[in-house]
Amino acid sequence: MKTILFTFCLFVVSFTAQAQEPKDQPKTQWVEVSCGQCQFGMKDKKGCDLAVRIDGKSYFVEGTKLDDHGDAHAEDGFCSAIRQAEVIGEIKGNRFVVTYFKLLPLKK
Repeated sequence: MKTILFTFCLFVVSFTAQAQEPKDQPKTQWVEVSCGQCQFGMKDKKGCDLAVRIDGKSYFVEGTKLDDHGDAHAEDGFCSAIRQAEVIGEIKGNRFVVTYFKLLPLKK
């Protein structure tokens, strides 16, 4: 009887462990990044703010700022050029909440 009970418990534990869904791992994306107002034509806010463009739609960024990545008004700055970045984050409402942001070098 103990063997049957032990076998049944082992079966239940192994079945339960296999049935659990794996958590979604954050996905790295390569996106266009620039000043939302100067380059992407966003009008929700005044001034200059960092934004990403994903699948043709622009989102202001939370988690890093325009000035964290150099002079925004330099020749290769966000107000003057659209750059590429490697990011991890998620869209929440009308914002992109970033947990990882790496600005990629300009291609020459």
